[in-house]
Amino acid sequence: MNPETQVIDAQPQKTPSSGPSSVLQLVELCARQHPETVALLAREHVLNYGELNRRANRLAHQLRELGVGPEQVVGVYIERSPSSVISALATFKAGGAYLPLDPALPEQRLAFMLQDAKVSVVISTAALDRRLPAGPWAVLNYDEVEFNDSRSVSEIPAEISPDQLAYVIYTSGSTGQPKGVEVTHGNLLNLVNWHLRAFNVSRTDRAALQSSVGFDAAVWELWPYLACGASVAITDETIRNNPEAMRDWMLAKEVTIGFLSTAIAERIISLSWPNPTPLRVLLTGAEALHKRPTKEVPFTLVNNYGPTECTVVATSGPVLADSLSSLPSIGRPIDNTVIRILDTNMRPSPDGEPGEVYVGGAGVARGYRHNPSLTAERFLRDPFNSSGRLYRTGDLARFLPNGEIEFLGRLDEQIKIRGFRVEPAEIVSALNSYSGVRASAVMQLGEDNSDKRLVAYVVLEPEAQVTVSGLREALAKGLPEYMVPSLFRAVPSLPLTASGKIDYRVLPRLPESRPLPETEFVAPRTLVELRLAAILAPLLQVERVGTKDNFFLLGGHSLLGTQLITKIKESFDVDLSLLSLFDHPTLEEMSVEVENLILAKMGVGNGNAASSPQGAGSGRK
Repeated sequence: MNPETQVIDAQPQKTPSSGPSSVLQLVELCARQHPETVALLAREHVLNYGELNRRANRLAHQLRELGVGPEQVVGVYIERSPSSVISALATFKAGGAYLPLDPALPEQRLAFMLQDAKVSVVISTAALDRRLPAGPWAVLNYDEVEFNDSRSVSEIPAEISPDQLAYVIYTSGSTGQPKGVEVTHGNLLNLVNWHLRAFNVSRTDRAALQSSVGFDAAVWELWPYLACGASVAITDETIRNNPEAMRDWMLAKEVTIGFLSTAIAERIISLSWPNPTPLRVLLTGAEALHKRPTKEVPFTLVNNYGPTECTVVATSGPVLADSLSSLPSIGRPIDNTVIRILDTNMRPSPDGEPGEVYVGGAGVARGYRHNPSLTAERFLRDPFNSSGRLYRTGDLARFLPNGEIEFLGRLDEQIKIRGFRVEPAEIVSALNSYSGVRASAVMQLGEDNSDKRLVAYVVLEPEAQVTVSGLREALAKGLPEYMVPSLFRAVPSLPLTASGKIDYRVLPRLPESRPLPETEFVAPRTLVELRLAAILAPLLQVERVGTKDNFFLLGGHSLLGTQLITKIKESFDVDLSLLSLFDHPTLEEMSVEVENLILAKMGVGNGNAASSPQGAGSGRK
């Protein structure tokens, strides 16, 4: 068998090696040539390229004063906003690499990421400083940077090489700890150049930045557009997971190209759209796409595939409307990218036969941060190209007759929840460390992308007193909310296959499976608590919600959080923020926050519910 006839090295375009060597050079060129063009739009901010560049220069000078240079990592602990974009750009200018840190992450996980990445500086804000774990890193308060100081807005000469570190993003790890993926400037530039060519992006385009800051799609939503002088509109947290609100926002902001995770994209293509519409391309990815657009959808839907280790996107392809064929493919390799589908002996799978996906080419990341053994395990020498490297994805796929690739699932237990990669082994490691738990297994229930949930099966020690709330509270200290299971079941033992592995097919059907007990229930006492409980119970798919119950420990997450905020707005006519929900997640605390907002809107006192025993019709006794 001739390997070259069986392996498709589909490279639609080979990017020339000449030209700018980094995305930073492209952004700075746009700032020089078109300083008055709008770069960023947010609810209260409109920032042009000139001001974006000046602010990033000012911040870069301060980073340099703190010792930031090549190969040093700067944590950006700021919610999605112009401030987070400026901080990332300033890190590039200082010569460093940025590490996006989601403010919703628990302190233990933040601390691990900061320590594992060996961060030298963290850029934060006054509102988030109190959440930041203590450590050897310097903390630079973004709110205290004097952006109008003309002494320090000059450009910093930056010689950036393609193999220099650009950013680090952490993903769930099968070893029980998250792992940091190191992406270089050369990796990022290849993504940007392909994107600009493939979708014909120009200065007249307006993109949407809506992904969580710690999700690698946010990289894709930002840098291609700033590299060509286009505008980027930043969504509010309250609408990004609401399909109807997201559609209306994109129409109002005249977004022409944007990305939405699969679960939201599948719902948004089912909505009615004006024709014509400003939106010309909707990109999606992160999970298997199960729906196609109808012929009435007035924009092109493009499905994309790529692990974080391959710089966001490895394959891409438009999705035809109303096709009678099987599920949408994941397209073809992007520019300067090689897809190899190999068997267990690293030989090409026959045409049309399934095999494991290996990705090679310009997008393959450097490896895992400070983890050479895992890097050697997943990043391999390409047996068909002596100078090439392959990333072993663990995904199963096959080539279709037309050269496109059909995704067929995983070869291990790794799953996707709302687009985020989840290694069940990391959750199992946390469960098994809990007192009273002898063994555990975690799996996904539900096939619909918008309704996937995690269920944990636990084997308890004799006489162990383990409750759902206790487990959830312990897990939430070290895992992001999307990795905390929604359901917990106790089983006498875990079923095994003949080879001694856990038999996940049998787990959901075990007759001995029983729910773990909850803690003592405290019924709602006030009118606001009663109304909130009536909203929460169906949203979380639970029978009842008590005053001490925690939204996130009942299985809530950011996607449901935005729906909750919308329902609170409809019921109480107040705007509860997602940040407030993270700070006050119990029904009792949430009720106080809603009452405070009601009183503030009425102009009663200082907006503190404690100043009014009755609240705003709360029925407090």
